[in-house]
Amino acid sequence: MMTDLSRLTATELIAAYRDRSVSPVEATRAALAAIEAADDEVNAFVMVDAEAALAAAVESEARWRDGRTQGPGDGVPTSIKDILYTRGWPTLRGTNLIDEQGPWPADAPAVARLRETGAVLLGKTTTPEFGWKGVTDSPRHGATGNPWNAELTAGGSSGGSAAAVALGMGAWSVGTDGGGSVRIPAAFTGTVTIKPTYGLIPMWPASPFGTLSHGGPMTRTVTDAALMLDILTGFDARDWSALPTPATSFRDGLDDGVRGLRVAFSPTLGYVRNDPEVEAAVRTAAAVLAEAGADVEEIDPGFADPVEAFHVLWFAGAAKVVEAYGPDALERVDPGLRRGIERAGAASAADYLDATAVRMDLGVRMGRFHQTYDLLLTPTLPITAFPKGMDAPKGWHSEDWTSWTPYTYPFNMTQQPAASVPCGFTSAGLPVGLQIIGPRHADALVLRAAHAYETATDWTSARPPLARP
Repeated sequence: MMTDLSRLTATELIAAYRDRSVSPVEATRAALAAIEAADDEVNAFVMVDAEAALAAAVESEARWRDGRTQGPGDGVPTSIKDILYTRGWPTLRGTNLIDEQGPWPADAPAVARLRETGAVLLGKTTTPEFGWKGVTDSPRHGATGNPWNAELTAGGSSGGSAAAVALGMGAWSVGTDGGGSVRIPAAFTGTVTIKPTYGLIPMWPASPFGTLSHGGPMTRTVTDAALMLDILTGFDARDWSALPTPATSFRDGLDDGVRGLRVAFSPTLGYVRNDPEVEAAVRTAAAVLAEAGADVEEIDPGFADPVEAFHVLWFAGAAKVVEAYGPDALERVDPGLRRGIERAGAASAADYLDATAVRMDLGVRMGRFHQTYDLLLTPTLPITAFPKGMDAPKGWHSEDWTSWTPYTYPFNMTQQPAASVPCGFTSAGLPVGLQIIGPRHADALVLRAAHAYETATDWTSARPPLARP
C-alpha cells in the first residue's frame, strides 16, 4: 500500500477501511497534512475546520468498526467549493459583499448528500467572485495557483477544488459549472470531472445563472467521479428542475469499454485554434479510443460559436447577483465582473430572448448530431495554464474568459453531460485535458468512455510537483 494516504483515491480508501488497513482518522490526518504542506503556495482553501473533520472521522471509524456505515462515501476526506451552502460554515463566494456572520443554517443539496453518506468535510475551497469566470482569483481571497506550477492559474471557477484534489487535500471535492467551471480547472490541473446532465445534481438556492449552472464531482479518477455522482444525485424538492434519483449506479457498466461506439472527433469545433501541443495530445487520445474499438470519425458538429448569446445569458445573471447587494455593489466587485455587467446592461429583453433562441437551436443541432454519433470528443481547452491573477493570457486577443474556453460553455447551453480527463502533458510539463460529450441523460456512457481511455493510459497517476513527498 502507498505510504502517503493522501494520494489514495476515494475508492481505494473505502476498500482500505473495509479491510481495516487504513482508518478514516488516518486518512483525514493525511489530507490535513497535505493542506498544511502546500496550501500556502496554492491557496486552495478559504477555510479549514480540522477539529470538525477529525471529529467526523472518529465517528466514521466507529461506524466502520461496528459495520453500520452510512453510505458509499463514509469517511472520505472531502472539500466543498465556497459557492455551495454548508451548514455552520460561511459561504462567502469570493466576494466582500457577503457578511461572514450569516447565519448559515442549511446545506445545499450536494452538501446534504455528502453529509448523509458520512463524508468527512474538511473545509471550503476558493472561487472567483460568485464563480463568474474561468480562473480562480477574487477580491476577498486572492488567487489560486496550479499544483504543477504555483505561479500559474489552476483555472476556474472551481479552481480551489481542483488544486485541492490534485494535491491530495482530500480525495474529492464538489464544484459547480456554469460555463466550464469544473472542466476548465480539471484540464489545467490534470484531474478528472464530469459536468452531468442539467438537473441530475440538484442545486439550491437556484443559481442566478439559471439553467446554465450544474454541480459536478472533482476527483483523480473516473471511478471516483462515478462513485461521487452516485452520492450527489439524490432528488431534492428544493430544486424545481431536479431530475429523479437515478435507479442504477453510475459505476454499473463502467468497464464495458467503447467497442462499437460511434465517436465524433472534432479537434476545433470548426472555429477554434489550438496550441499545437494540445491538439497533438488530443489527437493521440482519440486514437487511443479508436484502438480500443470505437468507430472514431473526425467531423465537426456544425454550429457557429455561440459566445455572444452565452454572454447575454451569463452577464444578465451576474447583474442580478450583484444587484441584490445594493446600489453601490457594482463599484465593490472584481473589475472584470463589473465590465461584463455593464456590457450586459445594454441588452434588452428581446436580446435575452434572441440569446435563448440561439441556445435552443444549438440544443436541437446537438440532439440531431447525437442521433448519428454516440459521443463527441474535443479538447477541453485550446491552451494550457497561464500566469495566475489574469483573466486571459498576456497578449491574448480578448480579456473575456470565454475567449479561451470555447469548448466548454456551448455544452452548458445544451445541458449535455461533458467529462474532462487528463490526456498528456506539454513539453513544459503542463496537463492537457480531453473533453468527452454525450447526449443529455447519457452520463453513464460518457463515464464509460472516460474510464476506457483512462485505463488505456496512465495520466491520472502523475504526481504534481507541489504534492507532499
